[in-house]
Order: sequence, then C-alpha cells, then structure tokens
Amino acid sequence: MDQLASASVFGGLTAAATTFGLIFLAEIGDKSQLVCMALAARHHHRPVLAGAIAAFVVLNILAVVFGAGLAHWVPERILAAIVAVLFAAFGILSLRAKEQDDTEEIKERSGHGIFATTFLMIFLAEMGDKTQLAVAGMAGTLPAIPVWIGATLALGATSALGILVGRKLLRRIPMHR
Repeated sequence: MDQLASASVFGGLTAAATTFGLIFLAEIGDKSQLVCMALAARHHHRPVLAGAIAAFVVLNILAVVFGAGLAHWVPERILAAIVAVLFAAFGILSLRAKEQDDTEEIKERSGHGIFATTFLMIFLAEMGDKTQLAVAGMAGTLPAIPVWIGATLALGATSALGILVGRKLLRRIPMHR
C-alpha cells in the first residue's frame, strides 16, 4: 500500500512540475505579465499581485473543471491531439502577431481599488487564452489538483516577475513627460 501512495504522490508532483514548466514558459511576455508590469509601475505592488493571483485561481479552477469534465466525454488520444493542435495554433498566431502599441495610459477607475482593477483586467484578458486551454487539456489527461497547483504557481510566478520588472523600470525610467 505504501508503494501505491508513493506512486500517487510522485505522479502528482510530476504533473504539477510539468504543468508549472509548460505554463511558466508559455506565459513569459504574455499580455497578463505586461498588465502586471504596467500596473506595478504606477501602483503599489501588493494589490496588483493579489489581484493577478486571485484571477488566476478562478481561471484555473474553470479550466481544470472544464478539462476534467471534457475528459469524461472525449477519448484521451483525441483530447490530447485537440489540445496539441490548439496550442500549436496559438503559438503560430503569437509569432505572427504584430506588436501592439502599449503607450496607452492605464488609469484606475474611480470607485475600484487596484486589486479589483487587476483582477478584472487579468480575468478578461486571459479567459480562453492559450494557457487556459493548455491547463484544461492537461487536466483532461493528468490529475486535476496537481495541474491546478502547477498552473496557479506558474502564473503567480510570471506575474510576480512582471511586477518586479515593472517596479525596477519605474526606478530607472521616468514615468512623466
């Protein structure tokens, strides 16, 4: 019985580590990281990080529930092929996408805190994003909870990295004209 529990723990750790690596690499330089960077350059970093992590917790729950549910209706091989094709398509589209003009000023809406602003910006920007589809696909073939943990940690880490870079840029580049 101990060997079975060890195999289960090892499988969960492997799923979490695999998910973390894939999602972390996919999210570097993505729009949510840029949102965190821009907001942290203008606002206090703690509510920006808390808002981003809260948004990713919710998004990853939705993705894992969807992926695990879909796995019950679609055979694993077909689901894996669909996820691979979608992920490749998003990768190709990302490479072909033109640079967007990021000079637009980000202003906090009156009546909303920076936490809520960050949460809503990340939630809306990432709904249906390549990483959410990847999380859903992995949850269909790997244990759901380790996938959720790995994805949430990866997205939190990339957000924290974006915030760190945003704060460093603020110190080096003047924000006024």
